[in-house]
Amino acid sequence: MINPQDAHIKPLPMPDADSQTFWKGINEGKLLLQHCQACGHVQYYQQAICRACGSERLEHRAASGRGKVHSFSVVHRAPGPAFKQDTPYAVILVELEEGPRMISSFAGADPSLVGFDMAVELVCEPAGGGMALPRFRAV
Repeated sequence: MINPQDAHIKPLPMPDADSQTFWKGINEGKLLLQHCQACGHVQYYQQAICRACGSERLEHRAASGRGKVHSFSVVHRAPGPAFKQDTPYAVILVELEEGPRMISSFAGADPSLVGFDMAVELVCEPAGGGMALPRFRAV
């Protein structure tokens, strides 16, 4: 049974074998993307194999952390009590300079300022429990 008081606590990432290196990088302030040594494909989110060719020859490399807003939505109604204080906030789909797209949130400004093709950069914000979250701010 879920404790009702837990509804006010934001969930934290739960790294698994595939994503552990990614989350370690975020906690260190770096966005790590997987690069396939067989075909050159760059991917986000982390997996054990390349989604383009199926190779297991993947390596993590630091990304620039820069990109452009491909799409976004401003949330006015919190999905639960833990997020009520955050509204309104923008959920953004960032097209990273390296190619992959990444869903995140807009940090540090009025969400009504978010626009298509807006240049953004990574911000790794502490989230408690020894974890940080990848967010993006306007450049």
